[in-house]
Amino acid sequence: MVNQVDSWLSSKEAAHRIGVTQRTLYRFIDEDRLPAYRLGRVIRLKAVDVEAFIEGGRIRPGSLKHLYPDSKKPSDSV
Repeated sequence: MVNQVDSWLSSKEAAHRIGVTQRTLYRFIDEDRLPAYRLGRVIRLKAVDVEAFIEGGRIRPGSLKHLYPDSKKPSDSV
C-alpha cells in the first residue's frame, strides 16, 4: 500500500486556484461548501478537496439552454 501524502494549500493559493477572492473562499468555508482546517494560526485546505469543489461545479451539457433562448425567425408580415 502506497502512503499518500496530502497536498495542502494556503487560503490564498486555494482562492487563486478556484478563481475567487479570499473573502469568497472564507464564505464557502463558513457555509460548509468547502472543508478547511485550522493548523495553528493558519487555515489550510487539502488540494483534493479544492479539486473536488471545482469538479462539483461542472456544468452538465444541456443545462444552460435557458440562457440562450431559440432565435426568432424573421417575420413575414411587414
